[in-house]
Amino acid sequence: MEKFTFKFDESSSQTKLQQLIHAVSEAINLGILKEGDFLPSVNQMNKESGISRDTIFKAYSTLKQRSIISSTPTKGYFVASESYRIFVLLDDFSAFKEQLYKSFRANLPDNYSVDLLFHHYNPEVFDQLILNSLGRYSMYIVMNINNKSMEDVVRKIDPKKLLILDMGFDPKNEVSSLTQDFNQAVYDCLSSGLELIQKYQEFILVFPTNTPHPDETIGAFNRFCSDHQLKNAVLENIDDREVQPGQAYLVIKDSDLVKIVKDCKKNAYKIGSDVGIISYNDTPMKEIVGSGITVISTDFVRMGKDCANFIVNKEKINEVMPTQLIIRGSL
Repeated sequence: MEKFTFKFDESSSQTKLQQLIHAVSEAINLGILKEGDFLPSVNQMNKESGISRDTIFKAYSTLKQRSIISSTPTKGYFVASESYRIFVLLDDFSAFKEQLYKSFRANLPDNYSVDLLFHHYNPEVFDQLILNSLGRYSMYIVMNINNKSMEDVVRKIDPKKLLILDMGFDPKNEVSSLTQDFNQAVYDCLSSGLELIQKYQEFILVFPTNTPHPDETIGAFNRFCSDHQLKNAVLENIDDREVQPGQAYLVIKDSDLVKIVKDCKKNAYKIGSDVGIISYNDTPMKEIVGSGITVISTDFVRMGKDCANFIVNKEKINEVMPTQLIIRGSL
């Protein structure tokens, strides 16, 4: 069996404390240290690595707090249980992604550590983060850039260790996924709110050109309006446009939602009767703004919990998360 050793890397941006914590966790992750194996004593580690006893003690104490290692007064420090290091790559950290991540983390055991990164829909950043992660993690959760396919670099990850989240499609059906339907599910949600939408003279979708939101939603919107003979429009920008009474809006970006609410307030329009609003993706704030903002949304708390279940159980899953219309005062 390979012996665990630690050597401080002076060129690293991490402190000695951070490097030692990482080295022990990585050794457990790679199987160099297994459950019940003893770590070098504080004195031995001090002698072999040259780092201070205080730093070693702090590192071991941190690992104990994370339930990764344990100790006995006579025998020293040992691996308490298997530790798993999880790679999570999200697109950005919006309010609903925060809900997802908190739920995910709350449903993981204490001995699972998570590295959370963001690609911001930059293909070069996405590729580099994936490449840098290969072989370093027990499991991977990746929010893909494209909704209709899977990026080639993602296939470098062991498919048994990978979960594609929110967007993406694997035609080979090798990779687990928890995704949303941005097409028929949107149509069905709008249909469930048809009676309320019909109160308004015009139904407007605000869909900026720079949004990463899948454009299938435009087709679902147009089909819904055509099937129900609703006057409608799709706008890329509403910055220079004033909201008018009798209009109902479906907005993708929260910045456009804010603009519409401000217009209504400035002109004393009553939201929910003069002007209707449906926003995409629920957040806690949308529950309390005004008399509540109606949303089309999946359950991000459930999505986070399902992610954690996949990580813990390691059973393949391919599920399209349900999307619903949550009706509040704004419609």
